[in-house]
Amino acid sequence: MPPDTIAKCRRCQDACLDTVTHALRRGGRYAEEDLVGALLDATDVCRTSIDFLRRGSPLRTRTCGVCAEICERAAEACETFAADPVMHACAEACRRCAAACREIAADGWLAA
Repeated sequence: MPPDTIAKCRRCQDACLDTVTHALRRGGRYAEEDLVGALLDATDVCRTSIDFLRRGSPLRTRTCGVCAEICERAAEACETFAADPVMHACAEACRRCAAACREIAADGWLAA
């Protein structure tokens, strides 16, 4: 397993949760359901992927595949606010997490 996958998932989880707060405070387009929902989905799937990886669940590669997809969607949602540094940072964290999880899912890292 790439050694920093869990750390990337944790940074993404933290960034998404912080960005939800930022988005709700900004209001308007920032508080739309699609964006907030994508961020909350990423927060939850990152937590789940971290848990699966840490305990060596036999389904960890599948969970990471789902995590990659959801985090990529969150990154795309954040990129619509590219001029906002908080949104940009969140998009970057989501992309790094998605890449790490995609590598685990595609290469069969940690296969049971």
